[in-house]
Amino acid sequence: MAKALISLVILSSLLCKFTVGTGRTTDLSAAINATAPAAAPFALSLGDDEDGGICDLLVTNQGYICEEHTVTTSDGYILSLQRIPVGISGGITPGKRTPVLLQHGVLMDGMTWLLLPPSQALAFVLADNGYDVWIANSRGTKYSRGHVSLTTDDKDYWNWSWDELVNYDLPATVDYVHNQTGEKLHYIGHSQGTLIALASLSKGLLMDKLRSATLLCPIAYLGQMNSFLARVGVDLFIAKVNFFSSSAIFNGNRIDVANLLHNICNVPGVDCGDLMTAITGQNCCLQSSTVDLFLKYEPQPTSTKNMIHFAQSN
Repeated sequence: MAKALISLVILSSLLCKFTVGTGRTTDLSAAINATAPAAAPFALSLGDDEDGGICDLLVTNQGYICEEHTVTTSDGYILSLQRIPVGISGGITPGKRTPVLLQHGVLMDGMTWLLLPPSQALAFVLADNGYDVWIANSRGTKYSRGHVSLTTDDKDYWNWSWDELVNYDLPATVDYVHNQTGEKLHYIGHSQGTLIALASLSKGLLMDKLRSATLLCPIAYLGQMNSFLARVGVDLFIAKVNFFSSSAIFNGNRIDVANLLHNICNVPGVDCGDLMTAITGQNCCLQSSTVDLFLKYEPQPTSTKNMIHFAQSN
């Protein structure tokens, strides 16, 4: 129960109120903003080997072509990328398709773009609308835990924050997609994925390789959050930062995170009875079956240093 509640809080704190639907158009913004009516409950068909990679687990069994790629950053982290080069609907030749890079938020990974039905999951919608879709996975997530000399058991492996995502992960990923396709790419980021894009673009980086940047749930300073519950969570995390700093990895399934949640819910004025609504506001289209899928695969771990860096921007 505690694990599910923690995951639900993390999920609700990161979700945006948007549903991607079935608009059949090659216009990127139209594909992103299209909405579909509430769908029937979706039963995800899992691959035989849940450790076979994201392609095997969530993409090929939906009938899509999927490629697994890896890219090594200049500081030695080995990141996974998934590519959906063509949609089921066919049409445009794969080599002529414009690449789109999807970058997930904090405490998530690339699976977040694939957990809805194909008519609603952004990665599938873009592929079916004529785009060459690439899905990024930040360091420390399940399928991006490689390193040229370190393992995840080494404390030094987790010695990074989103600064390193800006300086190493994002440029390595963008360069790889650009080199593979020979094309400038569209960038779509969610939550932390918007932060690292804003930081990079503010330095004038990657401008020659991007066609556009679309920011979903854009963030820069946590003090601007509208949710009282989320702001309380940040404040309490800061108050206990020395405790959390005792571990290099921040894992949403740990008991200390459960205790943090307990303290948040005991603050006067905080109502944890309806966590989704308390953090994201009313959401017309999020179904319990969708929540179950997110809870199966999220949250993903990140570094404690990364969470501290976020909290310092309050």
